[in-house]
Amino acid sequence: FSVWSPNGFLFKAGVMDFAGGYVIHLSSGIAGFTAAFWVGPRTAKDREAFPPNNILLTLAGAGLLWMGWTGFNGGAPYAANIDASVAVVNTHLCTATSLLVWLILDCFVFGRPSAFGAVQGMITGLVCITPAAGLVLHKRCRVLRHVDDTLAILHTHGVAGSLGGLMTGLLAEPRLCRLFFGDDPRYVGFVYAVRGGRVSAGFRQMGVQLAGIGFIVALNVVVTSIVCLLVRVAVPLRLSEEQLAAGDDAIHGEDAYAVWGDGETYEQSVHGSRRYQMTANPMSSKVDEII
Repeated sequence: FSVWSPNGFLFKAGVMDFAGGYVIHLSSGIAGFTAAFWVGPRTAKDREAFPPNNILLTLAGAGLLWMGWTGFNGGAPYAANIDASVAVVNTHLCTATSLLVWLILDCFVFGRPSAFGAVQGMITGLVCITPAAGLVLHKRCRVLRHVDDTLAILHTHGVAGSLGGLMTGLLAEPRLCRLFFGDDPRYVGFVYAVRGGRVSAGFRQMGVQLAGIGFIVALNVVVTSIVCLLVRVAVPLRLSEEQLAAGDDAIHGEDAYAVWGDGETYEQSVHGSRRYQMTANPMSSKVDEII
């Protein structure tokens, strides 16, 4: 409301967010990171290596996400106009560029590219272009070591959303701003403001973009903390060390990746592996004995 509604105070101040870089991604990045702080980290063993369990499904989901984001950003003007076309083109350009840059960084840091790195780069590019799509043509920190940001939501959404918002204030093109925000001279990127002899307007735009980031960060830290603390009163936010050592699959008596023909991993499975063995045919029992 504060950013998108014509009555919102950030909207009235001139904060530009085309399709949700602030409203959606900066908010989710800060809220997710704050929740991770209150929940606490996983076990040290799990934090050492946490690869995706299915690369093919990861890539399939990433492809669907990229396709859907075309409508996400392209539909922001609620009309089939120049702004929508520019938003779609910019979305693909920024995403492809970010994906390639991430792969190059993978080569420098790890010595080889990775499919998961490509997906991370893709999502970061999608997020970064979201606040600007229609308006423009790491863990060494002590805080990051303390908070177990399992899905890297802070840099993929929080940092990318903030960067996209700042770049919007820097590069927003006046004619495209008029298409989206109406005939209001306040909405202008710093570069175009300086070129047009309106330096103060450019500095003002960068200032309100920064103010928007500050408000959204503070709001999400406070509200998410309140929510987590209220939830903690009713149920634990984190399993005990003993339960974490056993694994949540074992605690629930259910193995997410057990192959039915091989039986369940856990003896106390809720699916009743003992019943399955009783009704199994003699050949399967013989195979079990051999194994």
